[in-house]
Amino acid sequence: MSEPTVPAASNLAYVEQLFEQYLLDPTSVDEPWRDEFAGWVAASNGSPPRVGPSFTPRSIFDPAGTASANGATYATNGRASATSIAADAGSLQHRVDLLIRNYRVLGHLVAHLNPLDPPAHELPVELTPEYYGFTAADMDKPFVTTSTVPGDKTRTLRGIIDQLRNTYCRNIAVQFMHIDDLSTRQWLQHRMEGSQNTAALSRKEQVRILTRLTDATLFEEFIQRKFIGAKSFSLEGGETLIPLLDMAFEQAGEQGCQEIVIGMAHRGRLNVLANILGKSPQKIFREFEDKDPELYMGGGDVKYHLGYSGDWRTRAGKNIHLSLCFNPSHLEYVNPVALGRIRAKQDRTGRDSRGTRGIAMLIHGDAAFAGEGVVQETLNMSQLEGYHTGGTVHVVVNNQIGFTTSAQDSRSTRYCTDIAKMLQSPIFHVNGESPESVAQVVKLAMDFRNEFKSDVVIDMYCYRKRGHNEGDEPRYTQPRMYHAVDAQQGVWKSYLDDLLQMGGVTQEDADRIAERRTELLEKELSAAKSPTFKTRSDALRGLWMGYTGGKESAADDVDTGCPVEVQQKLLHDQLVMPEGFNLHPKHKRLFRARAEQARGERPLDWAAAESLAMGSLAVAGHRVRLTGQDSQRGTFSHRHAVLHDAEDGHEYCALQHLDPEQASVEIFNSPLCEAGVLGFEYGYSLDYPDGLIMWEAQFGDFVNCAQVIIDQFIATAEDKWKRLSGLTMLLPHGFEGQGPEHSSARMERFLTSAAEDNYQVCQPTTPAQMFHLLRRQVMRGWRKPLVVFTPKSLLRHPLCVSSFDDLASGTYERVLPDARAGKPKETSRILLCTGRVYYDLIERRENMGRDDIAIVRLEQLYPLPRKSLADALAGYAADTPLVWVQDEPKNQGAWPFFQQRFYQERFLGERTLSVASRRHSASPATGSKAAHKIEQEVLLAEAFGETFEIPPTAKPAAKRRPAAKSASKKAG
Repeated sequence: MSEPTVPAASNLAYVEQLFEQYLLDPTSVDEPWRDEFAGWVAASNGSPPRVGPSFTPRSIFDPAGTASANGATYATNGRASATSIAADAGSLQHRVDLLIRNYRVLGHLVAHLNPLDPPAHELPVELTPEYYGFTAADMDKPFVTTSTVPGDKTRTLRGIIDQLRNTYCRNIAVQFMHIDDLSTRQWLQHRMEGSQNTAALSRKEQVRILTRLTDATLFEEFIQRKFIGAKSFSLEGGETLIPLLDMAFEQAGEQGCQEIVIGMAHRGRLNVLANILGKSPQKIFREFEDKDPELYMGGGDVKYHLGYSGDWRTRAGKNIHLSLCFNPSHLEYVNPVALGRIRAKQDRTGRDSRGTRGIAMLIHGDAAFAGEGVVQETLNMSQLEGYHTGGTVHVVVNNQIGFTTSAQDSRSTRYCTDIAKMLQSPIFHVNGESPESVAQVVKLAMDFRNEFKSDVVIDMYCYRKRGHNEGDEPRYTQPRMYHAVDAQQGVWKSYLDDLLQMGGVTQEDADRIAERRTELLEKELSAAKSPTFKTRSDALRGLWMGYTGGKESAADDVDTGCPVEVQQKLLHDQLVMPEGFNLHPKHKRLFRARAEQARGERPLDWAAAESLAMGSLAVAGHRVRLTGQDSQRGTFSHRHAVLHDAEDGHEYCALQHLDPEQASVEIFNSPLCEAGVLGFEYGYSLDYPDGLIMWEAQFGDFVNCAQVIIDQFIATAEDKWKRLSGLTMLLPHGFEGQGPEHSSARMERFLTSAAEDNYQVCQPTTPAQMFHLLRRQVMRGWRKPLVVFTPKSLLRHPLCVSSFDDLASGTYERVLPDARAGKPKETSRILLCTGRVYYDLIERRENMGRDDIAIVRLEQLYPLPRKSLADALAGYAADTPLVWVQDEPKNQGAWPFFQQRFYQERFLGERTLSVASRRHSASPATGSKAAHKIEQEVLLAEAFGETFEIPPTAKPAAKRRPAAKSASKKAG
């Protein structure tokens, strides 16, 4: 019998694969192997021996000619045949390959990342040669490395291990084996192992790093000396961030980048502003001096939250425009805002610019990166078509502490960056006290992002020299950590010592760099203290020239009408489908109704008016962007702006095909998150003032989960940072028996934060009003965020319709007077309302035949249209009872806001005001449909001055009160 033939490239995996085939079907392998495997099974008493990963590697093939698997042995018939020799050689190579793989997977565990800890000396057992059965005699044996480790085709085991340890176990640790794509992993392996993760820096590059470290260090020391005790959120301990950014921007310039949007928290922000963004130190020092309080009365923000824009000129003479976003104290919530901004910039120049012409860089703190959920939301959005930007560079300034909380109390993972493993992206951990290791990581990270247009993470380990702020004592809670911090000499001094030892620079060179920087800082401080210092007005520039903020006035209004023939063509063109597109049967019925609307045979419903607003703006050159969890179809199946082929599911958006010269219309279904998506759209609106940028909540109450974006950015940005936005938020709102969670968009919250005309709050009640409102948002130059409480049941209400004529002229009416009531002088009662309750009121009035009751709609709640409302009520007698009617409970909705303004400002003279509403409630609405109907009957009866007797079975049981405690118990 011939021996089994073992191919030259044979290894254990090959043998295992053959054996698995044999066990399934003995005839599937060649006869020599069949006989061999039969002997294995026979030697195991008929039980197939286990093979594969269950083998203990060091005993896969032992010298005695037996192999074990979980304690079970089987004989190889004692044959020292060519087969067993070849298999043994294959096993050795296979074990080397396993060792190499485990260095790539586990090498990060022993890298010296933490500058406060000594290097690790004990290796995980999987990284020791002994684990694989190698002895000292094997260390100088050659092994093939062509397909594994870059370099020579063969290398000794000792050389392989040295190369791997240098690559993965020094000051750089890399997590990349979670990446599924083999070619991506191989790209990283060759880049890292080929250089052993070492940057070959010229003397000029070393001097530049030293100079940037000098800039960072002296800036912090200067502030600590000159402004003792003032909060600055010092970068001390993490100064390597400055050369890191310097190198990243230089690399970006070489890759063709022209614009970078940066988001970062407060730690080190002043240093970045001065040494990277180019903000004059005298402006920063003036902010410390706080000499201009009159400029910030009731507004402004602390200096370490402020943003800035500047131009970076690379060594090669290329310009990059840098924009640092303004940032609130909710640190990571700037992330989606920054990404929205860069996406808008990219969309202005075309899809090809994503990740090339413009990129985003986010600078995180370690505790916030692990702790704030918006980080996961942003990472999840990064590869989606609606939010992709071509890859973000994430830099974690890892201070190893969050305020006073240690890592072991703030996360359940080894690394603060473990959440980023959800992406197919590498995570580079690096010791921030090794600037040249940082240089290597920056080069790798920027090249990876440029090559794969994917996110990349740099986790720079450092420390925080002082407390959370300069007045904080960290030794209360971290005494051991700060013993180690106190022993650090600082990265500037340690790197200078390294360069002096290598002969890269002289002490005179370093002194000269430091002297120049100190002289400049002293000069800037002197200028900041000068009585002639002038603060330049931060006027709107660039894209925002021509747009205004401030107070709303009638002068801001424009005619938002659209000719009837244009409306009809736009509706008709939306019915034209590509050849071969398979409509869903229900879409065919919708299309027939839409065709009747286009011909004027049927009035326009909400969806038609909305699509006409978007389409008319697009053909006029205004970009339209709408995102939300179900925005393509609409939560209530009314929009159907993006159709899906009924056979293969491919998409078609008719609004994108109205005219060859039109602007883009993008409508995306968003991931199931609110804060991240709303933040993205807000950021987008900052760099697209001439577009209609909309975010739609699935239900209005979903905006609860985005409250930070609303409070910290949308409501306050103009006041704090002098930044305008035209973002539109569509929030379905209406009490229709759908329970407490899907009734209220919390109108009261928006109205509570409404001041100084910071945004618009509207609740249109007709399709025409929605049409004019959306067009007004773009066509007038007054730019404010717009909150729209959109309907649910009114989307199909037979009375909630409009005509082409209603859309043909005029503008959004802030107040809609009653055109159906009797003569004003004969009116006995005026009902003032907003939203869908209007249709309940007119139905009740018609059923009762009460022409003596007027119903006036307030369509814009803020800015409160005092004059328009006064004009609408001018014809009614001053003593006519005025009743505010709302669906919402009395402590919610618009009533608390309107009542306060009504009586404080007396803009309606001496009129009196009462309210008809649901009673005070902690929850927005009942969960019972039947209870809702009873509540609505009570509400309507109250509005009309009647009473409604609640059925006895529907009356709520009296709440039991706890018994009062005795005086003796209270005393005791």
